[in-house]
Amino acid sequence: MTHPSLGRLVYLVYSTVGAACRRSIAPAPEEGTMSFLTDHLVVDGVRLAYRDSGSGEPVVFLHGTPSHSYEWRDVVPHVEAAGHRVVAYDLLGYGLSERPAHRDTSVAGQTDLLGHLLDALGIEEVSLVAHDIGGAVALRFALAHPGRVRRLMIMDSVSYDSWPSPTWRRIIDEELDAHAALPQEEFDALLTRQLSMTVADTSRMSGDVLRAYLAPHTSRLGRTSFFEHQVRHYDARYTQEIAGRLGELTMPVRILWGAEDQWQPVHYAERLRDDIPGAELVVVPDAGHFLMEDAPDRIVREIRDFLGATPVS
Repeated sequence: MTHPSLGRLVYLVYSTVGAACRRSIAPAPEEGTMSFLTDHLVVDGVRLAYRDSGSGEPVVFLHGTPSHSYEWRDVVPHVEAAGHRVVAYDLLGYGLSERPAHRDTSVAGQTDLLGHLLDALGIEEVSLVAHDIGGAVALRFALAHPGRVRRLMIMDSVSYDSWPSPTWRRIIDEELDAHAALPQEEFDALLTRQLSMTVADTSRMSGDVLRAYLAPHTSRLGRTSFFEHQVRHYDARYTQEIAGRLGELTMPVRILWGAEDQWQPVHYAERLRDDIPGAELVVVPDAGHFLMEDAPDRIVREIRDFLGATPVS
């Protein structure tokens, strides 16, 4: 449910630009600095920014938070080159996708939208590569539609009771309005502190890379949207309610995890491995929560190896 005051702010700001966004698919001026996406598509009544390139077995990449599909920029081209049709998109309310005033952008809502996106693109069966909350979306989708998921790779995913942190829980419960009203400088400082925790090598989260992660939020709408479409929906019930069903997964599953993840400790990866039949766990040394930033070459190798493996019948 949308908080009344935040919802009004999203509506008031969005209503002045929403119609124009729906009419036009021209790139925003900052688009080249924050995204490698190429197109926009209206799916189930909302606009998603996406990329659909390559040919072969389809693979869909799902990003996490606080992030957008930019995180896959050093990975996706190599998977395309290996002979796969690759789809990457910004989740609803994230990145260059629409920021609707009255639409569910929770993990559950994003799971439903993934199905609509696959239908719109004519994809019946797919391999999923998913990070952070994208991992929760992928797990829920695989449980709801097992016949549509050929392979599943999850990276540093939220799971069980692993989220939100006590800090974010307090903000959600007590301080959401105040944080949504932060001036740009204070918001940037807050998000920069958070993003610096996502990598083992903090030099990788600086300069143009850091600016690209901050780019979706460099406006009043962007800052408000971050709390309304992302933070508000940090809720472990979406992962707790499927925890007892993980044993139903029958497709090949590989779990990649940064050994130095400060947000999702490795013991959650080990629990997922134990609960998902036949799941493989690969712990990547010297990598944090955004392991594709710390170890992009290793991640590419793992994905290409996994996608090239013969599924067990």
